[in-house]
Formats: sequence, C-alpha cells, structure tokens
Amino acid sequence: MKPSEKIIFISNWIKNYVESMPSKAQSLVIGISGGIDSSVSSTLSAMTGIKTIVLSMPIRQKSNQHDLSLKHQDWLVKKFKNVEAHTINLDDLFKSFTSSLSKFDSEHGMANSRARLRMTTLYQVAAANKGIVVGTGNKVEDFGVGFYTKYGDGGVDISPIADCNKTEVWELGKELGILKEIIEAAPTDGLWDDARTDEGQLGLKYEELEEAMENPNSVNREQYESIRKQNLHKMEPIPVCKIPN
Repeated sequence: MKPSEKIIFISNWIKNYVESMPSKAQSLVIGISGGIDSSVSSTLSAMTGIKTIVLSMPIRQKSNQHDLSLKHQDWLVKKFKNVEAHTINLDDLFKSFTSSLSKFDSEHGMANSRARLRMTTLYQVAAANKGIVVGTGNKVEDFGVGFYTKYGDGGVDISPIADCNKTEVWELGKELGILKEIIEAAPTDGLWDDARTDEGQLGLKYEELEEAMENPNSVNREQYESIRKQNLHKMEPIPVCKIPN
C-alpha cells in the first residue's frame, strides 16, 4: 500500500472506530513530543474531522525538543480547524512527585514516571472532553522490542500507527508534509535529563531493528532478541492466578 493510501486508510480507521463506539467519543486526545510518531499520529487524527486536542507536556524538557513540539502545534492549528492545542507544563508536578518519593529514588523509575504523569494528564483532558486517548507507538516499539513505558505512553485507547514500522512512519510523515526538522530529528523518548536518543538506549538503529525483526538470520538478531526478552512483560497479557475448581 502506498503512503498516500495508508494515510487515508488509517485516518478512516480512527473515524470508523469512534463512530462504532457504543457511546461515541466527541474528541481525540493525543500528546505530542516533537517526534515523528506523535506528529504523524496527531495529523492522522486531525484528518478525521473529529475534534482533536493535542497536548505538549514538558517535564524538564530540552528546549530543542519542546520547540519542535510547539512548531508542530502551530502547524496543526493552521492546517486544521478542528484542532485545539495546549501546553501543560508538568515541571512543578514532577518536582513534587520526586520530592514526595525521595526515599524511593530510582533514575529509571523517575524517567518512566514522567511518561505516566503525561498519561494521567491525557486521560484527565479526555474525561473533560468526552474523548479517547490516541497512542503514538509504532510496530517496532510496541510489538518488537517493547520500547515504551508500561502504563505510560503504553496506556492508550487506540493505536493508529502500531502496525507501521518506523521507516513507514517516516514515509507517512513526508507524505503528510510534516516539518522537515521533525522528520530529520534523532528519535528520543524525552524521558532523560541527558537527552539520550533511542538508538543510544537500544544500541541499534530502527532500520537495523526492523531487519532483525523480519530476518531470523540477521547479524543483529541476537541483540534484538535480548532487548525483546527484557521487555516481554509489557507486550504479554498480565499474568493472572487461575484458581483450580
């Protein structure tokens, strides 16, 4: 399927899902980070014609990341009349959170807590607008290596691009006319003070991860499997204790 056809298909899928809901949602709520995944997902949501609320939620955010988020906000608002954009600064909330949990300090835990605070914010805004939360994860992250925060950016109602590899998302971005700065920016989850990139954390580029996912004989297969094994708990159903009869 061509990128232009995928765009129409995904946008229609979002719209059809909303219309099929027993209690039809009145808005789509999505967090934007200045990255390609959230930029594409928010644009596809806006294309439905349904009220689309985009939120930039900085927490100790690097200025270059936040600037891209704001630029995408402006681009969406100018392009679509059904888009409503807000910036909700969560710095003070995160500061209070870290202070309250100072006895339980963990750098990795606090990084994930940023994503969970954003998820909570998205659901509050969705509740206030009778909306649903739109996910931004791609296929590599959601079903390949589990590169997302459990109950953070993994806590969503629908996942419109979760069947698209990262390279496909870049193709969709180009077709949609997403800002060149966003397309060319190094992918990052934005959860760390040192602004580490996805590649820096994973040890492989997305193109290498995709090839390893699809090719059992890939030179990167062992490393891919190692990352995947560590994160399987996110991708598999929650273990349930079954009581025997």
